[in-house]
Amino acid sequence: MIETITSLEEVTLSKRKSRFQDQAVETNVISLNSYYSKKRQVSLLPKTLNQETYINLLTDPEKLIIFATGPAGTGKTMLAVLVAIQALKNGSVRKIVLTRPAVGVDDEQHGFLPGDLNQKMEPWTRPLFDVFLEYYDRRDIAKMLDEQIIEISPLAFMRGRTFHNAFIIADEMQNATPNQMKMLLTRIGQSSKMVVTGDIQQTDRKQEDNGLLDFQSLVASYQNCKYVAGVQLAGKDIQRHPAVIEILKIYREI
Repeated sequence: MIETITSLEEVTLSKRKSRFQDQAVETNVISLNSYYSKKRQVSLLPKTLNQETYINLLTDPEKLIIFATGPAGTGKTMLAVLVAIQALKNGSVRKIVLTRPAVGVDDEQHGFLPGDLNQKMEPWTRPLFDVFLEYYDRRDIAKMLDEQIIEISPLAFMRGRTFHNAFIIADEMQNATPNQMKMLLTRIGQSSKMVVTGDIQQTDRKQEDNGLLDFQSLVASYQNCKYVAGVQLAGKDIQRHPAVIEILKIYREI
């Protein structure tokens, strides 16, 4: 009889230990999930009418190449990255490709910087990754870079490639040549979307050698675009610190 009671006590104790262990595991899982969920979900909330137009174009499945031009602080890059992250999260695309002219000349040089290509391009892609860091942890971003779910592709290295199932963001394209712009725009493949951003006021190129101005002129004369659309953001769309608006007014850019 005593042996039976002892056995029952042992069983009860064993069950209690098991329950506490399960709770500990569950607590640990909750803790980890809480850690990963610190990053907020993507929310597309325009603050101006032009931004609303931009977001509508970015999310329009019929418009595959979007141009957004305007001064600093209008959300050109930020909104493009947000929509790209949203598309990646919901499975609309398999990867995000980031590109831009590293410098304002054709013979872009990356070799003098240390590290691999991603590290070499870090000074130019930092504004893009500042947005990514609001939605992913650094180790998640590092893993996505390693697996090329996020790919950094300098403009000079894109020739001959075609991107399928991708969201391509070409930033600071006011410093691209007409040949570079044409090469970039013909990289788009099946189930992909491309966003081209730039600020004409910040260009280092003359008008006759400016790929962004050249393409805008060509689109205006074509007047029959089905897949290409654009939005011009202005000073009233700037959402940065009021001091930025004042600086741009001093420079007479807005």
